[in-house]
Amino acid sequence: MLRIVFFEPRIAGNTGSAIRLSAVTGAELHLVEPLGFDLSEPKLRRAGLDYHDLAHVVVHPNLSAALAAMPGSRVFAFTTQARTRFTDIEYRGDDVLLFGPEPTGLPPEVLEDPRVTTQLRIPMLAGRRSLNLSNSAAIATYEAWRQLGFGDGL
Repeated sequence: MLRIVFFEPRIAGNTGSAIRLSAVTGAELHLVEPLGFDLSEPKLRRAGLDYHDLAHVVVHPNLSAALAAMPGSRVFAFTTQARTRFTDIEYRGDDVLLFGPEPTGLPPEVLEDPRVTTQLRIPMLAGRRSLNLSNSAAIATYEAWRQLGFGDGL
C-alpha cells in the first residue's frame, strides 16, 4: 500500500491525525526523527482516537534509513514550490508521499535528494502560505488511493 512519510514532524496533533488516516486507508505512516513530540503525548493519542492499533506506523532515525526501508519505490516530495500538481501523477501502490515539518516544509537537502522522483504541489489560492500537514497528507493519500481503485475500501 501507499506510504506516507512525515519528515521531522513537530506537531503531535497532526501526526495523530495521520495515524488515523493510515488506519482508515491502509497506508503505512513513516515518521523520520527527530520528532517534535513524544509518541505518548495526549494530543497525539487524542487526534488518533482509538485507531493507533489499526495503523501501521514506523519510526526511522533519519531519512536515509526511511528510504532504505522502501527500495524501488518512487518518492514524491510535496512542496509549495513545485510546479507539478499532485493530480498529474499516475500513482502506484508502493509510492511514497513525503511531507515536511509544519512550520517550514521540506528543506532543500531533502528536496534535492536523488531518491526524490518528483516534487509535487497541492494547488492553493495565491498569497496563502500552506495547508495543514495532516490535511495535505489526506488530500494526497486519497487521490492516490482513488486512482488505485480504493482497494478494500467500502
